[in-house]
Amino acid sequence: MSPDPARSRRRYFVIIFLACSFIGFQYSYSLMTYKNPSFEPLFAVNSSSPYLLSPNASKFQYLKMNASRNSKHSLNLCAVIPPNLTGPNTVEIYTEPLDKLEELYKDMPLMPGGRFKPQDCIPRYNVAIIVPYRNRQDHLVSFIHHIHPFLQKQLIAYTIFIIEQAGSDPFNRAMLLNVGSVEALKLDSSFDCFIFHDVDLLPEDERNLYTCPEQPRHMSVAIDVMNYRLPYRDIFGGVSALTKEQFLKLNGFSNLFWGWGGEDDDMAKRIRTHGFHISRYPHNIARYTMLKHRKQKANPKRYEKLYLSERRVTTDGLSSLKYRPVAIRHSKLFMWILAELTATS
Repeated sequence: MSPDPARSRRRYFVIIFLACSFIGFQYSYSLMTYKNPSFEPLFAVNSSSPYLLSPNASKFQYLKMNASRNSKHSLNLCAVIPPNLTGPNTVEIYTEPLDKLEELYKDMPLMPGGRFKPQDCIPRYNVAIIVPYRNRQDHLVSFIHHIHPFLQKQLIAYTIFIIEQAGSDPFNRAMLLNVGSVEALKLDSSFDCFIFHDVDLLPEDERNLYTCPEQPRHMSVAIDVMNYRLPYRDIFGGVSALTKEQFLKLNGFSNLFWGWGGEDDDMAKRIRTHGFHISRYPHNIARYTMLKHRKQKANPKRYEKLYLSERRVTTDGLSSLKYRPVAIRHSKLFMWILAELTATS
């Protein structure tokens, strides 16, 4: 007797509901703030700083990789597994303000906008690290302080994008990730892959390679506040990696998830629908420390949106993205983009 498809779907959503309820009780992956009338952007939009750029600028030639600095005729490709990785690393909570961090890292070999490229070999990957953000400057300084040395030991070319949501609407993590991918490709169309990264998660092991995956990769497998256990098999939140081709084929993330929860499960369904599968590093390597923060209210409509995920893959995502870049700034440590989001149906 063949199984009842309707019963199988109901069973699937019951499992997802219970798993997400358990996760929402213990911690929050997302960075959202529900209504926040006291919103202040990370940088002053009316600043006269030369680092504040026109939001209409589509390409920033001064940020392009300087190929002459490491000639392809004189250098070899960087090692697939960098030889200087030592395994578990110390996670330090940095408490000084952002300007102090910039002073601390003034001699770090970064190009404007938080771009890095190894000088002793030709990097195999050019990676865009995309971080959705609002009102988490204490987390941001710890993240930036930790992630730059971590990534540079992996001998990849990378740029860090901090994508901040303007206004006081509920936080839309997935839509900010879409904005980050579009703006990253405006800057440099040669990015090979995207790492989508919550600002409150810090990797604990240098062998957790931020490289381009053959299959979509869920990276934050084992988190300290979850006793380093994977909550459920299809989870794709926190930190994840997709190649540019994979992300474009999936039509990016859904734009409909305002508030905490659901957007990562929607992405997991997109991955399965397109014939991909979620890959992961071993638990003892893909370990993260989560920075402390207040629990956030869950989006009560996330399950009904998840139920219809497969129907909207081609119409909801990059193809329907609407936003306005309010300001763009290339600081020493990262590229900052303040974006005003427009709801889509």
